[in-house]
Amino acid sequence: MCSAGFGFIEEDIFMPTPALAAIAALPQADLKSIFKTDPDRLSKLVHQLGPIRFDWSKTHLTDDLVAGFLALADDQGFAQRRDALFAGEAVNNTEGRAAEHPAERGEGHPDSVASAKALHNRMRALVDAIEAGALGDIRHILHIGIGGSALGPDLIVDALDGDGVRYDVAIVSNVDGTALERAIEGFDPHATLIAIASKTFTTSETMLNAASAINWMIEGGVEDPYGRVVALTAAPERAMEWGVDETRILPFAESVGGRYSLWSSIGFPAALALGWDAFESLLEGAAEMDRHFRLSDPAQNIPLIAAFADQYYTRVLGCQTRAVFAYDERLALLPSYLQQLEMESNGKAVKLDGSPVDGPTAPITWGGVGTDAQHAVFQLLHQGTIITPVEFIAAIEPGHALDPAHHRALLVNCFAQGAALMRGKDNAADPARAYPGNRPSTTILMDDVTPHALGALIAFYEHRTFANAVLMGINPFDQFGVELGKEIAKSIEADGPTGFDPSTMALIEIALGAE
Repeated sequence: MCSAGFGFIEEDIFMPTPALAAIAALPQADLKSIFKTDPDRLSKLVHQLGPIRFDWSKTHLTDDLVAGFLALADDQGFAQRRDALFAGEAVNNTEGRAAEHPAERGEGHPDSVASAKALHNRMRALVDAIEAGALGDIRHILHIGIGGSALGPDLIVDALDGDGVRYDVAIVSNVDGTALERAIEGFDPHATLIAIASKTFTTSETMLNAASAINWMIEGGVEDPYGRVVALTAAPERAMEWGVDETRILPFAESVGGRYSLWSSIGFPAALALGWDAFESLLEGAAEMDRHFRLSDPAQNIPLIAAFADQYYTRVLGCQTRAVFAYDERLALLPSYLQQLEMESNGKAVKLDGSPVDGPTAPITWGGVGTDAQHAVFQLLHQGTIITPVEFIAAIEPGHALDPAHHRALLVNCFAQGAALMRGKDNAADPARAYPGNRPSTTILMDDVTPHALGALIAFYEHRTFANAVLMGINPFDQFGVELGKEIAKSIEADGPTGFDPSTMALIEIALGAE
């Protein structure tokens, strides 16, 4: 646990790597005085890429720490693993395949880039056909997926719908029927397009929701409900078996992982709702970050520097959580999106070679929105005994046309919180009103929440996650940890509640009835 006094390293955190041990032995900086001791700090730890400014100056990173982490990156073969990612090599070693989400943005192996472009052209043709009325009067889009097949499109549409969304969009992921009922409330089944997003087209929760959506259309009098379905999948043959015509199947590559898939046909509802130009701008923004990550020197590499801070707080100081606060309502879903991206990718217990990891891996990602979160959880961040690295995200331009005082107050609060976490406030006479300070934060400041900027931001988080994985020697592209619970659930459905512990048996009997 990351203690309030810092310098606390749990005894069971074993760090045999010489480079990491050298980092842990370095003295910790005092944030209260760090700008006095390093007047050039902003030039070293603030980086701009296009419309986004990244500021790590209020973290404990120092010249010596950065040098230490650069040595660690070299030891872990960062440059080689980064090159392998973009070359389309099998960086997902446990599943024997590449991780080619950058190819969806035009950065990767030429063959993969060409294939992704062809599939994008296919998606655009369908978008154009729908807009031309080929499927009739479409006013609503019901997108059904789960995990990465839902979180990405949901984030994009929610963040950018102020730019002129052209359809009512509802995204359903929870298998709870209440979620589907609420999503379709007010939708006309005769004017609804269903997009079913599943990499395998066998995801049980998604397919159950899809079947219920079809029944809703039948009950609503739609003569050919399957004619209103678009399948987004890496298994087109299964979609055809389910009843979707080949002309309305939008494939994507098997080498694109679920939580990295919003750039593929999984982003179809965003492309349709926001328009192709917006979707293409999203891809271009991500490609700009791809090129930076692929080509820039490690000492200036924005995702890698972010990973240095992550590693220092998690691996060296033992901080178990990382808090992300979006001071912009348009980015309200970003913390939820990052939870899957970061924890599913790097919540691992073994290295690439199958050996146990030598310390903590991914922290718990959590967060909230602006001043809402500020009045709910910041008490702990300022005066609690557990240190939590904080990340603030804001935009210079507002997402509304109301009195500019709204946005000014929002930004003032955002910047004040970072300053207060760092500075603190002494009060010997009244300890309850004392703030220890010396608490880290990062600020990411966007010019505006545009498709281009959002694409760059999401790609930054993807590459940051990968950089963290490289520094820890783990595979960020598999997710076997989510499978066991699914297997048990399927066994209960197929064989009944047998062979479980007394607690589980009792719960099943009470809630579902005895067999």
